[in-house]
Amino acid sequence: MDIQTVDQQYQQLQQEAQGVMQSLQTLAGKLKAAADGGNQDAREWLLDLKELALSIQQEQQQVMAVMQALHQAMQNAQNQWQPGYPQAPQPQGYGQSGMQPGQGSGFLSSFLNSGFGRAIELGAGFGIGDDLINSIF
Repeated sequence: MDIQTVDQQYQQLQQEAQGVMQSLQTLAGKLKAAADGGNQDAREWLLDLKELALSIQQEQQQVMAVMQALHQAMQNAQNQWQPGYPQAPQPQGYGQSGMQPGQGSGFLSSFLNSGFGRAIELGAGFGIGDDLINSIF
């Protein structure tokens, strides 16, 4: 898998999350209008929708935590190749692959400098924000 594929998949994941958020907002608006019109069932359904939105938000936060852990692990692996970082014992045949400590290219460097890598590092992500959940009520 290359960096462009990772970035594309991450962007698709963000778009899917935005689509879910928009669908929930639309449904919440309809339920709120019905509840404001006196429909008691709609009020109950609105409470159920809020519970569902909170569950989705928690799931998306967990996905983001996994992504951040992956990014951190890759960053740590890249740091092991940087000058001045304590070097672990080199595996058999180390010099044969052409990889040298401090090399600034390759998958890890590309990943960490990709849009996905930068977004994860900055803590940016996707998800159902508190604004949506608060707008349900």
